[in-house]
Amino acid sequence: MLPSQPLLRAAVFALAVLQALAADTFIAAVYEHAVILPDATAEPVSPDDALALMNKNMDVLEGAIKEAAQQGAHIIVTPEDGIYGWLSTRETIYPYLEDIPDPAVDWIPCTDPTRFGPAPVQERLSCMARNHSIYVVANIGDKKPCNSSDPSCPSDGRYQYNTDVVFDPEGKLVARYHKYNLFMLEIQFNYPKEPEAVTFETPFGKFGIFTCFDILFREPAVVLVSELQVDTVLFPTAWMNVLPFLTAVEFHSAWAMGMGVNFLAADTHNTSLSMTGSGIYAPDGARTYYYNMKTEDGRLLIAELDSRPRLSPAFPPAVNWSSYALSVKRFSLNDHEFRGRIFHDWFIFTELTKPEGNLTICQKDLCCHLSYKMAGKREDEVYVLGAFDGLHVVEGQYYLQICTLLKCKSTDPNSCGQPVEMAQTKFEMFSLSGTFDTNYVFPEVLYSGVQLAPGEFEILNDGRLISKTTPTKPVVTVTLFGRWYEKD
Repeated sequence: MLPSQPLLRAAVFALAVLQALAADTFIAAVYEHAVILPDATAEPVSPDDALALMNKNMDVLEGAIKEAAQQGAHIIVTPEDGIYGWLSTRETIYPYLEDIPDPAVDWIPCTDPTRFGPAPVQERLSCMARNHSIYVVANIGDKKPCNSSDPSCPSDGRYQYNTDVVFDPEGKLVARYHKYNLFMLEIQFNYPKEPEAVTFETPFGKFGIFTCFDILFREPAVVLVSELQVDTVLFPTAWMNVLPFLTAVEFHSAWAMGMGVNFLAADTHNTSLSMTGSGIYAPDGARTYYYNMKTEDGRLLIAELDSRPRLSPAFPPAVNWSSYALSVKRFSLNDHEFRGRIFHDWFIFTELTKPEGNLTICQKDLCCHLSYKMAGKREDEVYVLGAFDGLHVVEGQYYLQICTLLKCKSTDPNSCGQPVEMAQTKFEMFSLSGTFDTNYVFPEVLYSGVQLAPGEFEILNDGRLISKTTPTKPVVTVTLFGRWYEKD
């Protein structure tokens, strides 16, 4: 007599759990999705039309989920705005929203779709996870009614949230996260009243989740890693690249290294908005990544990660980010300091005028030290050492301390700090450090063509970012990007 389908499914799932428990690693997947966007409209579409658009995107996502599962992935992350698009008004986003319950209700939408009212998107995502026996992470919209007794209740009587959901391999809703740090264009959504620190346990470690702009702030990003000790962070994003420091693959890889955590970043893909850059990152560098501004193709990435990286022999030791920089005197007196703007912030720069040397540049309390040797000093390319110590106040308020070796866009010093992707100058070595007042520093090395440098640099215990080998490609920037959260 053959076992029933539910019993067979339970047995397969139990076996998978036991196998995962026995493993020290897991297979992660992220999918960069070229989102099918709704037509621009000032009026809300019908619920049927909204669902039709979302189903088109979910058709693509389901293909990626199926392929990831076939390649052995245990979890897949899909992008922010990946199902309904972006730039909606509060009114036009409403037909795309569903009521997403607290995961404590123990709900499998695939088998009980109407328990909390119509939820076709949650039902389909749940079934994707269940049918392919994989954790599925997606970004959708949540709606919650409120009334006039709530002083913060919007005039239309509802809260609307940018929301991440996670379904386990049985299709059960195991996590729901409402984005706390909304980007300035997200007028269609409300802020949660309090930041949420969402975690969930898996057979391959403790996971946390947040969305896009959240990464630049203490809550929830730092809380999840430093206080709640998650092993892996899931990161749906719609990241608009801002060279030279806030390029997706560069900053997300640096954040994983600086925080000592696995980081699964799934970006949307839209070159007209400079949206691209997904990756699977470990504390010691990128496992795989994708950055493509030339075509409109999506991309599935798959890589193996340590389930509990803090227990790994390869886990980086603690770093005192200011130790070396405070122990040395200024390398040089700078007669040619000048100001330059990077993403609205005024840096102090000094030019690398010789093929090798030792330089120091300071702004306020931050002094940045650089030792370097170029393979050859080119006359058609200019590099500077820069420092910034101050509050960034454009699309949000956050305090930065940044030391950077940076290629200028042209030989005109006024171009230093402008976005640049390509370089021709190769370095034989570099060593960068700074007198940081924060322990949260993220090390970035970006090569020509927006390429990362996994395995080619390291962070010493005394806070120096040094070339581990002779850099194999021309350098765009070497940066220590510090966040001083207490001064926000």
